[in-house]
Amino acid sequence: MAGALGLLAALPAASSSRTDTVPVAAAGSTATVFYYTKTKNWAAYNLHYAPDGGSWTTVPGVAMEAACTDWVKKTVTLGAAGGLQATFNNGSGTWDNNAGRNYDLGTGAITVKDGVVAHSDPCAGGTGPDPSPGPTGGAGTATVYYSTASVGWTTTNLHHMPAGGAWTAVPGVGMEAACTGWTRRTVDLGAATSMKAAFNNGNGTWDNNNGADYTLATGVSTVKDRVVTKNAADPCAAEAPDTEAPTVPAKVTARADGVAVVLTWEPSTDDEAVTRYQVTRTGGSRGMVVTDVSSTVLSVADLEERTAYTFTVRAADAAGNLSAASAPASATTGDESPAAAQGKPLGTDPRKDPIYFVLTARFNDGDSSNNRGGSQHERSGNAANNDPMFRGDFKGLINKLDYIKGLGMSAVWITPVVLNRSDYDYHGYHGWDFYRVDRRLESAGASYQDLINAAHAKGMKIYQDVVYNHSSRWGAKGLFTPKHYGVRDAQWSWYYDEPNSSFEYDGLSVEPKSGKSYYNGDLWSTAEPTGNTCVNWGLPTPSTSPEGHRIYNCQWPNATSGAWPKDVYHTCWLGNWEGEDSRSCWLHDDLADFDTESAKAQNYLIGAYDKYIDMGVDGFRVDTAVHIPRTTWNRRFLPAIQERVTQQHGAEAAKNFFVFGEVGAFVNDKWNRGSVNHSAQFFTWKERKEYSADDAEAALEMYEYENSAGTAAQPTSANAFLAGNDYHAPDHSRFSGMNIIDMRMHMNFGDAANAFHNGKDSDDSTNDATYNVVYVDSHDYGPDKSGERYTGGTDAWAENMSLMWTFRGIPTLYYGSEIEFRKGRKIDCGPTCPLATTGRAYYGDHLQGDVKASGFGKVDSATGAVATTLAQPLVKHVQRLNEIRRAVPALQTGQYSTEGISGEIAYKRRWTAGGTDSFALVTVTHAAAYTGIPNGTYRDAVTGDTRVVTDGKLTVSAPGKGNLRVYVLNGPGKIGTAGTYLK
Repeated sequence: MAGALGLLAALPAASSSRTDTVPVAAAGSTATVFYYTKTKNWAAYNLHYAPDGGSWTTVPGVAMEAACTDWVKKTVTLGAAGGLQATFNNGSGTWDNNAGRNYDLGTGAITVKDGVVAHSDPCAGGTGPDPSPGPTGGAGTATVYYSTASVGWTTTNLHHMPAGGAWTAVPGVGMEAACTGWTRRTVDLGAATSMKAAFNNGNGTWDNNNGADYTLATGVSTVKDRVVTKNAADPCAAEAPDTEAPTVPAKVTARADGVAVVLTWEPSTDDEAVTRYQVTRTGGSRGMVVTDVSSTVLSVADLEERTAYTFTVRAADAAGNLSAASAPASATTGDESPAAAQGKPLGTDPRKDPIYFVLTARFNDGDSSNNRGGSQHERSGNAANNDPMFRGDFKGLINKLDYIKGLGMSAVWITPVVLNRSDYDYHGYHGWDFYRVDRRLESAGASYQDLINAAHAKGMKIYQDVVYNHSSRWGAKGLFTPKHYGVRDAQWSWYYDEPNSSFEYDGLSVEPKSGKSYYNGDLWSTAEPTGNTCVNWGLPTPSTSPEGHRIYNCQWPNATSGAWPKDVYHTCWLGNWEGEDSRSCWLHDDLADFDTESAKAQNYLIGAYDKYIDMGVDGFRVDTAVHIPRTTWNRRFLPAIQERVTQQHGAEAAKNFFVFGEVGAFVNDKWNRGSVNHSAQFFTWKERKEYSADDAEAALEMYEYENSAGTAAQPTSANAFLAGNDYHAPDHSRFSGMNIIDMRMHMNFGDAANAFHNGKDSDDSTNDATYNVVYVDSHDYGPDKSGERYTGGTDAWAENMSLMWTFRGIPTLYYGSEIEFRKGRKIDCGPTCPLATTGRAYYGDHLQGDVKASGFGKVDSATGAVATTLAQPLVKHVQRLNEIRRAVPALQTGQYSTEGISGEIAYKRRWTAGGTDSFALVTVTHAAAYTGIPNGTYRDAVTGDTRVVTDGKLTVSAPGKGNLRVYVLNGPGKIGTAGTYLK
């Protein structure tokens, strides 16, 4: 997210004299394109462009002219076009074409600075090379310094109005870099002695002092973290210019995968801070391409087949100092695999989309040829049930998207898709090759890309479950895969497969010598690996296996064996789930814990998940989020996600790319046993102070600082709450980028009233609880940390659903809960019992037949078993709840309040934007009385009952267990058809 100063996604609302709209193109429109030169140092600059719908200029384009210090510009006439496609070059074969995607520019004044496009005139108001030469402090002028340290903008504009005067045209005038972390602008106020001001990044993100604007006097003022200092000292006066370049990036490596290349390198250092890296690519027919990135990994797709490419990397700091180029790294691409066209996220507000959660391998089988039982097929009892662990697949899910849509759900959360490797890996959480989709899920015409595209075609989103914390116990292919001791003697030949160097494990293919798809001949060695530190390699121990076979030293993956490199993996066992070692040790012997504070692990994971962002997924559910320090999320992984989505799909898609983390706080406390570091809401915030540049040290510093500060020092938020009866623009300036699964409500859903009261108790410490993902049970737990699927009864299910679909947050349903599937059954017992007896049983038998849905919650036709499933009372309940929720915007994105309300589960919600004002009064199961509400006509969405309020009061009788009332101000009346619970 962009900043820590009360930034708003929309333009600021202040004086009525302001016209805060970005100009649209008109006939005869022009674009003045400003291009930043400081980090290019080209001898010449050309703009090669094509108006929208028009033809490209002749290469190399038109020459750009000097504008002001570090900027060149060119004004072009677009006619009736609403914008232009653009690239830049030096006239000698070096190009900046936005990493092959070109720049998509509009009209008016536009800046392109280090790959970032903004609406601004960086030279406005000046005629020479420096339009703002520094503080004058004289009468009639105001010099403003604005701190960008928290917001991280590359372009800053000052939108201002002298007292008694008029506002500048949006976005205002460009501010120049003054020194590290500061921009500056001097304004002539004439006879005025003060001005109103707001700041923005040229792309619609504003700091307008939370809607109040800033008042700045003549002389020198600073604005930092929403604090104005009048008659301030020059914040840059004592700072010597930064002329020291960062160190040269080291260990640059390039790895080709088809027609894509993943480039990684070690971080550079700088006397101030490294702010970005500049990657230069040569090779192929497209010439030289220069790309700017902020992380130490770059994934480049859509290259030419069977072509050698060479990459060099330079590091840059905030002052624009560039290191020398790194040693070159080369990679040769292979053949392009025939695949579906990459998708694009739907990019809409995630709060509008109820989520259906499936274990893909257990949902519906569309292709039996990719079913695999694995090494535990017999032992688990799955074989006796003809129920291989890998049974469901993408084809089966694609075939039943209309079933999910027919329920009214518009987002599908699927378990991890990366290639897994372990003895029992159907669930996806034992990743082995993070860059490859598990072939046991794919079929011809039903690849992962096909699933994404099929869902999007139906208006449905795909949320991919991702794991940053750990790999399988066999390591991570492409990063580190250890060799363990294994001898094919009389005892172990049944287990250890004969090595076959020509065979590559992919989970699906059968190795011909062993006849296994779970071949393991590449994981073992009788020869001690080079650099091994595992003590007593291969010597027998006193221990035996469950089968009675002798165990040898270094035979099994072990965190403390010495087989794992410390710059990639942590090398200890978990001692305390609530302690800091939960962040830096293995949780289980099948979960090898990444050293997520190391650049190698970070680069590997960022590069891997870039692939799935490029495919067009709509968001990530983050597994084991609590087991990675917040500093690492905030510094590395979350910014990398935002950067990649913005780069590939645009700013709007990035704003709505939904990241929600699993922070396993399984207690009823607001703060998890008093530990802020292990509480879900903690992860929704940016850091409160600066820590060491070293990620591992920073994690420890953060842990100690926050533990010492305690719960009272944590930030608070009103983002989920109404101000009286009024909706207010939320302040996401301190949002980390990660939303959360509402563990507190989840733990208390044994009773809906408990879930409601416990849930709202944590909302003031969550950045914005309207984005909380809310569910009753899941693939791990039921309420109260139960190991069984919810068995509270149909009435209780209906009540829980009525609460989830009308209270703040995003309602989420675990597959089959709509028919109380496997209620009371143990959710997971590993390979010690058949999957058919657990909460992870195969669901496809309930989906046999055909189903067609024309809209969300609208089933046109259904035959066979799926028709019976869709006729169940909870299915009808969910369908109508979705119908009501979609018709009442306040139930989707509104803030809430319980002020002036009596009732066990009762609240009011409102959402106001543009010309829409949606206000709803809700009560679940119980009676409620509302006071101090707006007068007007209220209609119940459940019954159609109409009430005219003239004294600010409304009383509602108890609707009954699982039933509810939703009185909407000026609402449409009854929505849908009465059923068992909504009547």
